[in-house]
Amino acid sequence: MTLIFTLDPEITPALREDVLALWADVSNAGGPVGFVAPVTVDDIRPELVKHFVAMAEGRTRLLVGRDASGTVAATAFLSFNTHRLMRHWLWLYTVMVHPRHQGRGYGRDLLAAAEEAARGLDGIEAIRLTCRGGHGLERFYAACGYKEVGRVPGAIRAAPGDDRDDIFMLLPLT
Repeated sequence: MTLIFTLDPEITPALREDVLALWADVSNAGGPVGFVAPVTVDDIRPELVKHFVAMAEGRTRLLVGRDASGTVAATAFLSFNTHRLMRHWLWLYTVMVHPRHQGRGYGRDLLAAAEEAARGLDGIEAIRLTCRGGHGLERFYAACGYKEVGRVPGAIRAAPGDDRDDIFMLLPLT
C-alpha cells in the first residue's frame, strides 16, 4: 500500500479533524512536531488555525498523504519565506506520519512528495527544515538528501532539564 498525496487539498471539516487527530497522535507518541505529550486536539487547534490562516493568505501550502481508507496518514506544510532576500527557498514544517504507519517508508514518500511539490513552485531552489535533536531525525533527513547546515545546542526545551538541539537541514533543488 502506498499513500496518495495531494497538494492544496480542499479544507473541509473532515480534513481539519483528520489533521488535528494526526497531529495529536504523533505528538502523544513522542513525535517532535511542536508539542510535548500529553496533548489533545484542543491544545493543537490554535496552531492548526495559524497554518490555515497562512494558507488563506498564500504563504503556506498543505501536502496531505491519505492511506487506502482515505484517512490522513501524513502531512507537511510548505511555507514560503517572506523575506525579500530569501524568497528562493521555502520552509518545510510539521512533517508527520501517523505512528501506525511508521516503518513502511511513508516518511521518505512524504519527503519525496514535498520535494516534487517544491520543484513545481516558481523560483524555489531549496527546502529548509528544522528538527529537534535527540530523535535521530537528522540521520533520517540526511538519508533523504538533506544536509545539516546548522545546529543550536539546547535551543529547544522539551521539559525542565531536557534541552535539545535545534538542527537546521537543507535540500538544494538545483
